[in-house]
Amino acid sequence: MIPLTLDEVRALAPGRLEGGTERITGVKVDSRCVEPGDLFVAVPPRGEAFLGDARARGAAATLVPDDAHAALAAIAGAVRARSDAQVVGITGSVGKTSTKDLVAALLRSRFRTVAAERGFNTEIGLPLTICRIEPDTEVVVTEIAMRGLGQIRELAQIARPHIGVITSIAPVHLEMLGSLENIARAKAELLEELEPGSVAVLPQDAPELEPFVPDGLDIRRFGPPEAEVRDGRTHVRWRGRDVVFGFTARHQATNAAAALTVAEALGVWPPAGPVDVEFSYLRSQEIALPGGGLLLNDSWNANPVAMRAALAHLLERADGRRTVAVLGEMAELGPEAPRFHAEIGEAAADADVVVGVGELARGYRPDEWVATAADAVELVTRLVRPGDVILVKGSRSVGLEVVADALVEPPA
Repeated sequence: MIPLTLDEVRALAPGRLEGGTERITGVKVDSRCVEPGDLFVAVPPRGEAFLGDARARGAAATLVPDDAHAALAAIAGAVRARSDAQVVGITGSVGKTSTKDLVAALLRSRFRTVAAERGFNTEIGLPLTICRIEPDTEVVVTEIAMRGLGQIRELAQIARPHIGVITSIAPVHLEMLGSLENIARAKAELLEELEPGSVAVLPQDAPELEPFVPDGLDIRRFGPPEAEVRDGRTHVRWRGRDVVFGFTARHQATNAAAALTVAEALGVWPPAGPVDVEFSYLRSQEIALPGGGLLLNDSWNANPVAMRAALAHLLERADGRRTVAVLGEMAELGPEAPRFHAEIGEAAADADVVVGVGELARGYRPDEWVATAADAVELVTRLVRPGDVILVKGSRSVGLEVVADALVEPPA
């Protein structure tokens, strides 16, 4: 992190600041991650309980802020103001975390790059990413999420991106925003915060977005490219040549096209060899199971578009093997939720076994249904056979990672 003095922190973030050093060189909100030199910010409701642990791990200072979100935003803003790194801001209904991972994979061979960890994309996560900027950082890849209107704008004002990416407009957060038009309006807040002449990387087919695209930006479009999966890699046709990525999920090819467009805007041509991508926690993870089986762990979150893509990937990866789709309910879809779940049930019909988890998951018309992820652990571990290919996917609120964990390390 670009260092800040304690006096600067005190002026930026009112609250109870305690520390014995003159400056901080990092910011953490999880005491288990604290390293010497860090400022530990005690985020409510339980942050104060870990002040002692943070100090024991070498925290240079601790802060109990009057307003945690405002404190993190102000500290991150100060760090951002002292950096001349190029900042990429990525949002979208589907694929923003994977696109962030793909952009980082393409850029790291050329630039000293900081990228958001996991899905650090909220009013806590985004400032933590900005606070990882070092004096020699050249590119920062941020991810920006929202739950309602105005939130992307607030986060973009902290990150101040040079390149804005919108991966997609899809029926996500309908419960709060009500329509695709409002979703597009919310995502376009990122574009409105770009300086004139900045690069905006946008999907070719997102008509709801077009009325909200400001004038004066350098618009660059991407769409689904030609892609072929061979020998455990995906070959994406890009600018007349094949770019080889180390993943097998064909639906990631569109995210790869967005990432390639960002890299091109930064003057980076893809390497001749394979691009190895480490996707974030609980996203597009493929884990070999005993007996020749395969786990597709995509349990971080779910929406209708992502669920369809994951089911198609399940069938493709199975290549004739028995398939088990463990599908949690999809949250935040509003009054149309039953219809969306019924449609996904139709899309899942080609799977050999469908397990629904959560009340709305009854709409999948599953072969088996349970109320919670804990109930699903016992059911799925009993139901799965050696050699099966299993997809685990559901909304964050369902917590299906416990099912994936049980398949990898069965309970004693």
